[in-house]
Amino acid sequence: MPTAIKFENISKQYRLGLVSTQTLSHDLNRWWKMNVRGQEDPYLKIGDVNDRSIKGESDYVWALKNIDFEVQQGEVLGIIGKNGAGKSTLLKILSKVTAPSTGTIKAAGRIASLLEVGTGFHPEMTGRENIYMNGAIMGMTKAEITRKLDEIIDFSGVERYIDTPAKRYSSGMTVRLGFAIAAYLEPEILVVDEVLAVGDAEFQKKAIGKMQDISTSDGRTVLFVSHNMAAVKQLCNHCVILKNGEVDKNGVVDSMISEYLTTDTTENAHWKTTEQIDSEIFFEEISILNSKKQNTYVIESEESFTVNLKLICKKKIINSTIAIRFVNSEGVPVFTTTLHDNNSKLDGIELGENEYNVNISPNILVPGKYDLVIACFVSRTKLYHQVEDITIVIEDLGTKRRDLDRQGFILPLYDWNLIR
Repeated sequence: MPTAIKFENISKQYRLGLVSTQTLSHDLNRWWKMNVRGQEDPYLKIGDVNDRSIKGESDYVWALKNIDFEVQQGEVLGIIGKNGAGKSTLLKILSKVTAPSTGTIKAAGRIASLLEVGTGFHPEMTGRENIYMNGAIMGMTKAEITRKLDEIIDFSGVERYIDTPAKRYSSGMTVRLGFAIAAYLEPEILVVDEVLAVGDAEFQKKAIGKMQDISTSDGRTVLFVSHNMAAVKQLCNHCVILKNGEVDKNGVVDSMISEYLTTDTTENAHWKTTEQIDSEIFFEEISILNSKKQNTYVIESEESFTVNLKLICKKKIINSTIAIRFVNSEGVPVFTTTLHDNNSKLDGIELGENEYNVNISPNILVPGKYDLVIACFVSRTKLYHQVEDITIVIEDLGTKRRDLDRQGFILPLYDWNLIR
């Protein structure tokens, strides 16, 4: 397959809080080196890595640093990473919204970008006029745009407002029309940032389907940035993980998502209250213990583990209960277990200091990251306390199973027998 995009040593440096180098002497030095001597920017030799969570030593920061990879024609590439990892900056450089500090990008064909709500829209122009303007920017003739006009309007679902100025559009309407323009004006490369999250579920499904069509049927290239791992897995066949402005991993989408979800998880298998909680029932401490009774957030899929709960009950309340909900990385609740499972004879949470534990069977959860939502309440009446700070990762550490990519939310292992 021919190469559609080639990133060569792409870096982007910013000075925090300022546009220039702050002093006239620095600006003159930069101008002299770059424009007279033909040398690189002298301030590129300094700067901190792009870790937004720590205080750096320099006012210069590398939003991107030494980005090198290729995207093949017809490939749907997912770009994932934490907020501030450099995903949007990379797409803005590709779309020529901003220039790189170092390096070059070689792209084969026209690029259509949907980076932010309203990208490329003139607010005073109607939706119809914006379609023609965007097409002209991409180098298309008026006849070409007119030929696609009805399809664009129909896909966007904003026909009633197509002759209304774009400034009257909601963010969802703007995204709908913007995506339809970007997809139907036949660019060789389509660049889509997290902006699709603004659309409703119906439109997200249509947009993902359209991106699949233009890559498989038309052989066009798609770059897709999203925090929705379900959408990335459904759409992409290759994935790049950015971390602190650098390429951390690059590979097949399933393994990259698994890698990202595991490394992106904070090691939080133990929670303890640090403040006075004004409630008649509240949690004091929560722990996750593996089968060896070790406090850990990483659990092997073939081992059982325990959720241990310590709580205070200041007043005996009939029908009070505890529930633990397991939510996967896509935000989907997988299952919930409560204090009254299996017709438990416990009549509400006991008065005083309590310690409960629940043993979770092995081979229940598909490998991946899970958030636990733990609450004490009276059903449909009152919520007393809820904790959402516990995260676990289920890992398949064995090497015997040959079907590691099975789909679904649970991982039951049933007996199979050859009967003839």
